[in-house]
Amino acid sequence: MNRWARLLAAVVCGVAVASVYAGQPVLEPMGRDLGVPADALGGLVAAGQLGYLAGLVLLVPLGDVLDRRRLIAAHLALVAAGSALTAAAPDAPAAFAGLAVAGLFAVVVQTTVAHTAAVSPDAERGRDLGAVTSGVVIGILGGRVAAGALADVWGWRSVYLALAVLAAALAPLAFALPPAPARPDAPRYGRLLRSFGGLFVQPPFLGRGLVAFFLFASFGTLWSGMALPLAGPPRYLDETQIGLFGLAGLAGALGAARAGRWADAGHARRVTGLALALLLASWAAIGQLPWSLPLLVAGVIVLDFAVQAVHVSNQHALTAAYPDRAGSVIGGYMVFYSLGSALGAAATAALYDAAGWTGSAVLGAAFALCALAVRTIGDPATARGPRPSGRPAPCRSTPG
Repeated sequence: MNRWARLLAAVVCGVAVASVYAGQPVLEPMGRDLGVPADALGGLVAAGQLGYLAGLVLLVPLGDVLDRRRLIAAHLALVAAGSALTAAAPDAPAAFAGLAVAGLFAVVVQTTVAHTAAVSPDAERGRDLGAVTSGVVIGILGGRVAAGALADVWGWRSVYLALAVLAAALAPLAFALPPAPARPDAPRYGRLLRSFGGLFVQPPFLGRGLVAFFLFASFGTLWSGMALPLAGPPRYLDETQIGLFGLAGLAGALGAARAGRWADAGHARRVTGLALALLLASWAAIGQLPWSLPLLVAGVIVLDFAVQAVHVSNQHALTAAYPDRAGSVIGGYMVFYSLGSALGAAATAALYDAAGWTGSAVLGAAFALCALAVRTIGDPATARGPRPSGRPAPCRSTPG
């Protein structure tokens, strides 16, 4: 993976994941235009998320059977089709269908991550994963800022039109990525799906997955709940102003791109523990939102730094432990990500009504503490997955 290939893979990930998250800042005008009641606006987000969850199980494992570059190109084209359908939707059912299709094939992100792990030398895998995963962060956080700005000028449909054009333009460029080594002994797709569930009872995978579940529950608590107190008294910030907080998160997350290099150098286990401790500490600053925006910004930067550092470390360790099943492992790992994010989003909304932002901050800190406890007690960092018979350990660094 040279610099151009890493940049291309990062852009692919950013555009694809934005098709799932970019609609969040424009839900109100989108629902008003399509005739979706206010109490059903969450369904617009859920349509993409449910499609994404189905894709993790059904589509990502295909990368362990087929040429991933062809899959990346095809899935990007279908993301473009789903985004275009959403942009042109005359009514709510058409929009729901478009969002579901875009979400289903947005799992091209995980296929790209698995391809990156497969073509990277052992000593550079962490660096490459860190760079590519930065594209995901830009898509999630930066996409919200861009979507708000586009919608203010040209309306919410312009957001999905722009995503459709970008995805369609990127599709043929997927073949510029370096080819992966041949896999003559690749399992059949049906057999791969049948064995998919078995991953969830293997200690190395389950440990990492549980850390990711609580990690992204804490992440979801912040990013799904923060708009509530910022939009209310005494600040009354609008959507564009709230979206700008994504820049603080972006700065923190991109700063953690070096976590991959630390993993390559053998420091990943130490970095994972430190990052989870920082995640817990960040909530002390985030909890000051009602009284201090500077402390909130500092907490957001630290939280996103910690989340990205652990996320890169998890993917580095799992792709090293299961080199022949990178697609399935990344897809399964991201199931924990999706469920954790959904839990954080749902729980923070419910708790905010009862206990205000203090309750949400305690919830986010509790999720962070659970992630740290799993990491400390279960010690998934030291667990190792099965190695192919007769092959040396695939990674020199200590997974962390």
